[in-house]
Amino acid sequence: MKKIALVTCYFQHNYGSQLQALATQMICDKLGWPNETICIDGLKPEINRAKYRYFLSHCMDIQTILDKMATVRKVYAKKTNKEYATKLRSRDNLFRQFAQEKFRLSPIYNSKAELGKDADKYSAFIVGSDQLWLPSNISADYYTLNFVPNGTGVRKVAYATSFGVAQLPAKQARMAREFLPRFDSIMVREESGKKLVKQLINIDVPVVCDPTFLFQAKEWDTIIPQKCRIKEPYILCYFLGNNPKQRAWAKELAQITHLKIVQLPNLDEYIKSDEGFADYPLYNVDPLDFVSLIRDAQYVLTDSFHCTSLSALYQKTFFCFRRYQKDSAVSTNGRLYSLLSNLNLSDRLLSAKESVKHCLQLQIDYPTVNSRIEQMRQRSIDLLKKSIE
Repeated sequence: MKKIALVTCYFQHNYGSQLQALATQMICDKLGWPNETICIDGLKPEINRAKYRYFLSHCMDIQTILDKMATVRKVYAKKTNKEYATKLRSRDNLFRQFAQEKFRLSPIYNSKAELGKDADKYSAFIVGSDQLWLPSNISADYYTLNFVPNGTGVRKVAYATSFGVAQLPAKQARMAREFLPRFDSIMVREESGKKLVKQLINIDVPVVCDPTFLFQAKEWDTIIPQKCRIKEPYILCYFLGNNPKQRAWAKELAQITHLKIVQLPNLDEYIKSDEGFADYPLYNVDPLDFVSLIRDAQYVLTDSFHCTSLSALYQKTFFCFRRYQKDSAVSTNGRLYSLLSNLNLSDRLLSAKESVKHCLQLQIDYPTVNSRIEQMRQRSIDLLKKSIE
């Protein structure tokens, strides 16, 4: 069997991105499929130019402006706050090291055209998961697999791929109507993605679980650090958005429970109010350390999809918050809605207006949750196998 090419965002300095890419590689290994992840290094300039054009064309959209201001704040903070810049470099180095050590990468391709000419050395291309079909990524035209020529017998598979948004802008919708039918198999991660594919090309596609769910907690335990990093009971806070009310809710929980707060601060943007918020603000954490911090926490508070997923996998008492207060064009709340609904845990999604004491009384029926996860896992693996074998 020829190798399978994995087209993932393994290079992103984000815990969920790297963990889902690792899990995609792991499931191929478990199924006995030779595989390698396409190295992004030579392709980045071409992809980034296309993304730049996309964001330039949306420069008058207020929601896009607000979303991109986070990047501006982060760059400014790095230039003006030496301590923050040093801490950020240490975290970025861990992400780079993780990518170098954990992924089997392909040779470097200097363009999508060059990669396309080499496509027939692979039996299939699997793209997924994460928000790889966001409008900006569709414009970049990499995760669409349009570079894979038709008529070569090379299968094109989307596993748990997410649009990230409920609706696409008109131009990206037109592009989607062209690239989606080229896939031999499409599996999406959210119900909103299923509805969008139906709307775009009138095809019913299955919803499958994120790659991180393809393994039980005990399987993750074999590759993550065994020792508990924090020597006292704690609340883990992993907030990507800048929502002060969520921090205040966490502070109240800490006061009621007499627990310390462990935080992984300033990942997507610099948030000034996070300075002094946590008892243990941690930067030197790689993706597998991140999983172990979830495993050992008493409570987990997050607005992250993958932190929510792993909290459920490890049967934690967790509360999930909307990162975006409104379901705007750039909102990615839909993936949280879909995940929690599938696990019958919609009551864990909070606005930070809820009573902390009341929320502490809410119980999670983990036997039922575990049963749902196992059903999702087995169905997803069966569908993935069917798409390749």
